[in-house]
Formats: sequence, C-alpha cells, structure tokens
Amino acid sequence: LVLVQPSVYGSDNSVLLDALRAGQGRHRGVVVLAPDVDDTALAAMHTLGVRGVRFNLVSPVGNGPDNLISFHALAPRLRALGWHVQWYARPDDLPTIAALHAASPVPAVLDHLAGMHAGLPPDHVAWQALAQLAGQGAWVKLSGWYRLRAASPYFDLDESIRKIVLLFEGHLVWGSDWPHTSFAPEAMPSYASTCEPLVRVLSEAQKKQVWELGPATLYT
Repeated sequence: LVLVQPSVYGSDNSVLLDALRAGQGRHRGVVVLAPDVDDTALAAMHTLGVRGVRFNLVSPVGNGPDNLISFHALAPRLRALGWHVQWYARPDDLPTIAALHAASPVPAVLDHLAGMHAGLPPDHVAWQALAQLAGQGAWVKLSGWYRLRAASPYFDLDESIRKIVLLFEGHLVWGSDWPHTSFAPEAMPSYASTCEPLVRVLSEAQKKQVWELGPATLYT
C-alpha cells in the first residue's frame, strides 16, 4: 500500500507518518515537504517508508508554481535518498517539468496519466514533453480517470493510455486515487471502475508490470 499526502494537509505529514508507523514497514509513502526540511527529518521519514515528494500544480490548495523553488532545494537531497518527485500537473506544465528533471536528474512520477485528458489534441506540445520525460526515466501513474474529462467506463482515454504504455514501458504503476476527493460520499466511484480501462487495454504482461513489477521497483 502506498499512501500519498493529500494537498489539504500541506506539509504536515503527521497522519501519513503515523499510518506508516502503524504499518510496521509494510507500506510506503509520498509526502509534501517544505524546502527547509532538515536531513534528520528526511532520514526518519525514509526509515518509516517514505520514498517520494509530491508537487501539486493543479489544486488551489496544492504547492504550486510559486513554490517550485522547493524543487531546486530538495532535488539533490532526494536523489541521495533514492526518492522520486511525484507531479500532479496539467499537460501545459510538462515542458517545465521535463526541463527541471533534465537539470536535476531525480526520478519523476507523473500522476493521473500525466494529465493527458480526453480533450487533448494529438499534436499538443505535451506529447513531445512526455516523450522527453520518458527518455529521462520518468514514470506514469495510471489513475484518476475521472479527473481527465472522461466518464466511466472511460473509453475516451483508451488511445492515450495505449500511447503512454508504449512510451513508458516498464515505468508504469496504477493508483486507485482513493479517497476520491472529487466526489460526495454517497457518489464514490466503484473500486472496479478505477481498474476498468487497464483491464480493457493492457495485455496480461502489461498488467503484471503495472500492478506488480512496477510498484516493486519504484517503491523499494
């Protein structure tokens, strides 16, 4: 189980860290950090199972563009720990993210199909940036379909999923996006719906990569 810090908590990771502590090494975590976090705190988080840092450029409560200076401050320290940077971003952000990681080669994980939504033109510049990120060793999280201008069963995303699976072969993981903060409690999407596009689009070997081999590599 991989727990990701919700944006509404900012850089107060205490709930997530408590959950990792209770899991006694079974789980992994992705946190949100202030740029001045000290090395002792980072080492303690690593011991508990933290393996990444999240930047949210989409949500109004995220640590967005005004705080990208944090990336430059943290990147060398994250690389030393073997951590990655998880980005929740829009397609228009991908060229900037590719440039950041070209200059500071800490691994990138692109949340929610890298933001490549159903209405994106096939010649959008984001596809070029995405290919650059793939060449830099980035990962894509296959998740958050309902955040991508698509409705269940998400057929409108099939072609983008196929393209991204080919680009990022071996560097793919799935995410449930639970607790589905875009929905009212009585209207939560079913768990099965979060897997449905992958069941439909991926080969058996690709499913094994996304659900088993990829996470075992990324979150060691």
